[in-house]
Amino acid sequence: MRYEIMQPGAFAFLKVQLEAGESIKAESDAMMAMSGNIKVEGKMEGGILGGLARKFLSGESLFFKHLTAQGQAGEAVLAPPIPGDVSAYELTGNTLCITSGGFLAAEESVKIETKMQNLGKGLFSGAGLFVVKASGTGTLFFNSFGAIYPLELQVGEEMVVDTGHLVAWDADMNYKVTKASSGIMSSLTSGEMLVCKFTGPGKVYTQSRNPGSFGCWVGGIIPSQG
Repeated sequence: MRYEIMQPGAFAFLKVQLEAGESIKAESDAMMAMSGNIKVEGKMEGGILGGLARKFLSGESLFFKHLTAQGQAGEAVLAPPIPGDVSAYELTGNTLCITSGGFLAAEESVKIETKMQNLGKGLFSGAGLFVVKASGTGTLFFNSFGAIYPLELQVGEEMVVDTGHLVAWDADMNYKVTKASSGIMSSLTSGEMLVCKFTGPGKVYTQSRNPGSFGCWVGGIIPSQG
């Protein structure tokens, strides 16, 4: 499989070149265009329970769309539903955690599961109680709201990430949820309530725009009805 991330930045999308017989799985609404010889099938990753877990627990699609080049090489163009960037990640037996709505596509060899976080972290991290975990070997693609900014942490290095800007992180990293400021009043007046404090080694992927803040901004400029 060969791929190219097109128009990286605010409106990125993914172009994949598949050899005859090769497949890629993607979110159900991700297909933008494809060659005529690409066969499309809807499948539940992990069976019925796995599909239901993704749909109702993490907000992902019930089915993955599997695209296979038949007879000869073919091309598939995939796009995320929101404006933002797309990043490729190479799995080599490790696991990557992805926040809800961030998974775009992956090679067939990549296993996608919905997993429950630690209760406290899930309820208060902003990433949600359930996250998508990608494991195995192969290439996966995730998307963001805005640009993707990776943070590479060395051993013992700490980095605080606003929960609304969190996209993905290495599953074996240590992190905890804490208040942005020392006191409740300081947190309220600063506009920052809860953050994730990550400790290296490992990599954290952040997004330049906060969906929650953007939603509040849109709501503030839309005239009220009635």
